[in-house]
Amino acid sequence: MSRIAATFAALQKDGRRALIPYVTAGFPFADITPELMHGMVAAGADVIELGVPFSDPMADGPVIQKAGEAALALGVGMKQVLAMVSAFRRQDTITPVVLMGYANPVEKYDLVHGAGSFIRDAVVAGIDGLLIVDYPPEECEDFAARLQAAGIDLIFLLAPTSTEARMAQVARIASGYVYYVSLKGVTGAGNLDTDAVSKMLPRIRQHVSIPVGVGFGIRDAHTAQAVGATADAVVIGTKIIQLIETQPRERVVPVVSEFLAGIREALDALPALTTTATASDSAGR
Repeated sequence: MSRIAATFAALQKDGRRALIPYVTAGFPFADITPELMHGMVAAGADVIELGVPFSDPMADGPVIQKAGEAALALGVGMKQVLAMVSAFRRQDTITPVVLMGYANPVEKYDLVHGAGSFIRDAVVAGIDGLLIVDYPPEECEDFAARLQAAGIDLIFLLAPTSTEARMAQVARIASGYVYYVSLKGVTGAGNLDTDAVSKMLPRIRQHVSIPVGVGFGIRDAHTAQAVGATADAVVIGTKIIQLIETQPRERVVPVVSEFLAGIREALDALPALTTTATASDSAGR
């Protein structure tokens, strides 16, 4: 069983929701990411999504775009991101780490280091999942198979505009969890309609048997709790980036830890969640 599957299985046994914070690797300081990851786990994070800086992040709003640009300016690329995860793994061999980003850095890594090198080095670094925004399911079945053979889950996005056919297509090859984008638009855009989320999740679960996480627009304990009433996981990114973008180095980890501890408390105050996802399902196919 993968680390992602094991994490969701343990949470589901207790009826708890996963807290999945997102941070851009190498932001706001190039060397702070492993320390920040440990701080997030201590504050209650169950899975960490680590953004890979990229120059054209089409699904990201201005806050995360700016963070990516800053990280790139500090010399952070895929090689450095894998090294950060390796450093994190020296102390934490349990918490799942998911890389979130775009196809270009993955494909460039293979071009520079040789065919198949990205998957090989991701395994060595301790990566558990990959969410590639611009890899639609119909174009990456072979890639998904190679990742799963290496023990890495390929996670897909679903949106309010996703059709039943798209949900079924994603369900066929996705593993780990599915990320439901609760808003139409980029990260950090709009106001979250929690009623719409609660109506959409049963539709998704008619097709998807693995856990469903919800992100985009979750900014505080109140919205996290409202989403957590029906979701298996809550993903928070833009708000975290906003909290740390102007902090001095010594305040970055404490600020994020305090924020996440409040979210964790709010999620754990909810009644036990019962969904159709099972531990064996979350291991993928």
